[in-house]
Amino acid sequence: MISRREWLQRTMGAGGLLALDPQAVLANPAGLITRAIPGTNEQLPIVGLGSSATFAQVARSDDVDALRAVLKQMVDLGGKVFDTAPSYGASEEVAGRMAQELGIEKKLFWATKLNVAPRGGSADPKAAREQLETSFQRIGKPVIDLVQVHNLGDLPTQLPILREYKDKGRIRYIGVTTTFEPQYAALVETMRKERIDFIGIDYAVDNRHAEETILPLARDKGIGVLVYMPFGRTRLWQRVKGRQVPDWAREFDANSWAQFFLKYIASHPAVTAITPATSRPSNMADNMGGAVGRLPDAAMRKRMIQLMEELP
Repeated sequence: MISRREWLQRTMGAGGLLALDPQAVLANPAGLITRAIPGTNEQLPIVGLGSSATFAQVARSDDVDALRAVLKQMVDLGGKVFDTAPSYGASEEVAGRMAQELGIEKKLFWATKLNVAPRGGSADPKAAREQLETSFQRIGKPVIDLVQVHNLGDLPTQLPILREYKDKGRIRYIGVTTTFEPQYAALVETMRKERIDFIGIDYAVDNRHAEETILPLARDKGIGVLVYMPFGRTRLWQRVKGRQVPDWAREFDANSWAQFFLKYIASHPAVTAITPATSRPSNMADNMGGAVGRLPDAAMRKRMIQLMEELP
């Protein structure tokens, strides 16, 4: 595997800096860190793109050109995992339209979600199927790569519907998600009892609850893991504001805080892909740098944790 420095030299010329001119970067997928979906030979680049937060905010605006550039940037740099949900405002609809306009819809590993159940309530099966069909229309693909039940909503109703679609060949992988700590126990129970291909969970260098039970169980059960909120939304950015990335981060080829945070997550063997949300092409390019070069070992992971714990 090439180092990030070698990757930058190949894509921008010696001395080039990724963050200064992301549009000049050419794809080099062979240099990206990938992970196999458990139980298959299908490889996914370790860093992808999410569509909540700022992506969703821009999707609701009149000017969505930046999002088109972000999607193109990811694909140009060898990325493919795109995570969205009908509940993320206009994200699914806008991204689906732009992907088709760019002609990249078949290059994306499209992960979306299903949830028509009110919190703690029951889902209407008819409404659930209608939501799925709407997602197919927006995405423009006859088969969706991954659909997960969002926030564990009414699993007895919605998970069998996803299995029905999978059995018919319309969905390749199914799973469940949550980013709410009160639901972690229910997530673990679901992982132990249900036949699912993926989970989606929040995980960050300063939010390591998933390391205790969820990630080890995913590895034991052969369940893929999509990681959400790798920057703690804006929490980690606030903590490192005005600080330089430590020199020792170069030992695992992290040249920015984004790459520092992403490489911590990527170094956990249970993680299949990380989906940070962004609406800026330069941030997308920076994030993809987290999928290049070396990853921290166990000792370095402890050092990274210690650094974050020492910050206010």
